Amino acid sequence: MAAGAARTLLVVLLAGLVAGCGSIGLPDLDRPDTDIPRARLTSPPPPARGEEREHARILASYGGEYKDAALRASIEATVARLVAASERPDLRYRVTILNSPSVNAFALPSGSLYVTRGLLALANDRAELASVLSHEMAHVIARHAVEREEQVRQAAIVSKVISDVLQDPQLGALSLARSKLSIASFSRQQELEADAIGVGISAHGGFDPYGASRFLTSLGRHGALRDQALGGDSARGSSESLDFLSTHPSTPDRLAIVVTYARQFAGPGGTGERERDRFLAQIDGLAYGDDPSEGYVRGRRFIHPKLGFTFLAPEGFSLENTPQAVLGASAGGREALRLDAARPSGSEDLATYLASGWIDGIETPSVETLSLNGFDAATAVARGHEWSFRLYAIRFGSEVYRLIFAARSLTPEIDRQFRAAAQSFRRVSLQEADKLRPLRLKVVTVQPGETAESLAGRMAPLDHPLDRFLVLNGLERGQPLQPGQKVKIVVE
Repeated sequence: MAAGAARTLLVVLLAGLVAGCGSIGLPDLDRPDTDIPRARLTSPPPPARGEEREHARILASYGGEYKDAALRASIEATVARLVAASERPDLRYRVTILNSPSVNAFALPSGSLYVTRGLLALANDRAELASVLSHEMAHVIARHAVEREEQVRQAAIVSKVISDVLQDPQLGALSLARSKLSIASFSRQQELEADAIGVGISAHGGFDPYGASRFLTSLGRHGALRDQALGGDSARGSSESLDFLSTHPSTPDRLAIVVTYARQFAGPGGTGERERDRFLAQIDGLAYGDDPSEGYVRGRRFIHPKLGFTFLAPEGFSLENTPQAVLGASAGGREALRLDAARPSGSEDLATYLASGWIDGIETPSVETLSLNGFDAATAVARGHEWSFRLYAIRFGSEVYRLIFAARSLTPEIDRQFRAAAQSFRRVSLQEADKLRPLRLKVVTVQPGETAESLAGRMAPLDHPLDRFLVLNGLERGQPLQPGQKVKIVVE
């Protein structure tokens, strides 16, 4: 595949924001009586001078702070209870809810705790939330970020010495690559240790120690559903290398850790508090999915009222709105799309821009200019070894929107579908914009005769509605609902 085409395809299929939370030797799982790991009692460093800058950067990356004073106070109360049960009851933490639909939580070394509203939406009781918070507290108590930073610094020094002293840049690069693999492994060990320590903190705080296993199960199913929506393994490319270099271990590894340690506190039925109904009441009305200022995904349609445009993806596509681009893929992962914006030179015509080098493999005879619902546009075909692309550049105000379709095999029929999707790009009317409402969670009580299927049918237009309902509520397919049970649905 041409290098530029490969770069574009990688962005199309793999783009997304994955932020990791930031542990020492792995516990011996062969010994059922293994003690819960205890973090070394060393004081976390004081807030770094640049920590406020890091806080500002995090807010910018995650859509700012989600303002809900009552929900934040509830999380702070949970944190205070966990702190009192931890090895470091003297520590203080600052809690920030991030306005992001991604499922994530992490901590800075000084004790700043961050949790996304997407994570809060996925949790189903306070014990699950406590397991996440105690995991992040374990990172702070054990100074994992500080230890990892030291490993990174030492790896850089070793690489520089090899390159400069031995005058062998290739050997230096190889040393740095091996060091990065070692750091990745070290980080995964930290994650597993933080899971184990977190179970102990949560259990000592009076929460059900199996909250971690329930949440990690939901997390794994959420990831699988996301992969399914964006085309599965074939659409994500070489997932094995990505997983290997990830700072997070696989969910099965983490589940083995948390279940082993939870059993030291309770049998499979669990003990301790879960506070399910109280927690669900506090997230009732929580914003769900995209931030309205970043546009909406409604089934196959993407609508951006603020920027004033919309388009409809081809039949069978699922869409995901990220801070960098709108991504989409077919169910089988053999077709994909990306929509983003660029600002080429004002004097450059769109046909010239298409052939300017931002993607290789352009077939020059395929370049043509056209009008899409009154907007100047240009289109072309580019081909690589494994993928082919139908490209569009559309001038909309001061921006040029790049609509990139990719296919394993760009047959005439698939190309017609891509062209039809591009033709759907148009301006949003004021009436359409006024009718749009952001999505939110609504907690409802199951009535006699209601099923997962009927409740999923009450949700706002989403792809895979039944699967999303089940994942959102930690339910298995076919699991009966009980009258009086509280469940979450997504509404406008």
